[in-house]
Amino acid sequence: MSNYPQEIERDIELAKEAFEAMLREQYDRNARIAEKANTKAEGSGTCVVGLAPGDGIGPVIMDSTKEVLEKLLAEELASGAIAFKTIDGFTIENRLAKGVTVPEEVLAEMEACDVLLKGPTTTPNAAMGGKNLESANVFLRKYFDLYANVRPVCLPEEGIDWTFFRENTEGEYALGSRGIRLGDALSMDFKVTTYEGSRRIAKAAFDFAKNNGKKKVSVVTKANIMKKTDGDFQGICLEVAKDYPGIEVDTWFVDIMAANLVNKDIRSGFEVFVLPNLYGDIITDEAAQIQGGVGTAGSANIGSDYAIFEAIHGSAPRMVEEGIADRANPASLMTAAVMLLRHIGLGEKASRLESAIAAADAKLGAKMTGLADGGSCAEFAAEVMANI
Repeated sequence: MSNYPQEIERDIELAKEAFEAMLREQYDRNARIAEKANTKAEGSGTCVVGLAPGDGIGPVIMDSTKEVLEKLLAEELASGAIAFKTIDGFTIENRLAKGVTVPEEVLAEMEACDVLLKGPTTTPNAAMGGKNLESANVFLRKYFDLYANVRPVCLPEEGIDWTFFRENTEGEYALGSRGIRLGDALSMDFKVTTYEGSRRIAKAAFDFAKNNGKKKVSVVTKANIMKKTDGDFQGICLEVAKDYPGIEVDTWFVDIMAANLVNKDIRSGFEVFVLPNLYGDIITDEAAQIQGGVGTAGSANIGSDYAIFEAIHGSAPRMVEEGIADRANPASLMTAAVMLLRHIGLGEKASRLESAIAAADAKLGAKMTGLADGGSCAEFAAEVMANI
């Protein structure tokens, strides 16, 4: 005979059913990752780059970034090696009107591209008077199975050249909306780590290190406390490391790594990091702040057969409301374009753009405040083009 109230017994039974369903779902997902083959058809020879401006300041910074890319890639665009495809309808207004996170016609346009350069998007909430939709970023990462979130941080003057590989589809975020509550007494959320999901992000990090002359990969977890999930993630990364004998691997707990990044005595010794989802989210924002703020950083979300490159900042509705969207700094989206160019094999063009952005930032960075009296997006773009 149970001593628990009837409503708590009911909640426990419902929780057991829900947890079993999640276990089976995630086990099947692990099997699908293991079996998945690259089914993307061979291209026609033209790399189609989708340009999805997004919301808020997105159209402003996308226009400037496109202008820069058109100058940089004039030869490739003229020969048909690259084609730009502007994707309309990926706006907060259209998404709310349709009542879906990404409208079907917009998703079809994205699927017709080889890679996507994406501006920031607003996540709707109930206060907006419409459907409380899922984050478009989260939706697209899941839809295209973009398991690797890649963020570079570079400060040459301080010896910093970091690249972060954050697992993008598992951890706390995978089941974050499916937790359990027993009355008002107890709440539990869930974290998922699969063998195949961990293995592929580890392999992506070590492949990057091998292909880019890096000598060290650091695995960041809280495996001393989260012994099953983080313990498995760390163990799988170390297993993958055995296939890369020329690359040093070390392991760190996330709390001490947060301290290490601001420790000027040792931080220049790090190169490539691989982290589970939540820790990667936090640590990469810290790293971006060291570089100069999230407005200076780009981000890549990469899967087996698709990739999305984006600014890591938000849509800045305040700037739109105040009529100063033209004061937005396009550096983050342009940095994402650098990553896109490297991804499609245009390393020399990527390096030229990267250097031009750095030169523009050195000259105008202090002026790009996002305030009415600050530098303009067009001014920054013009300086980048002058340096290409």
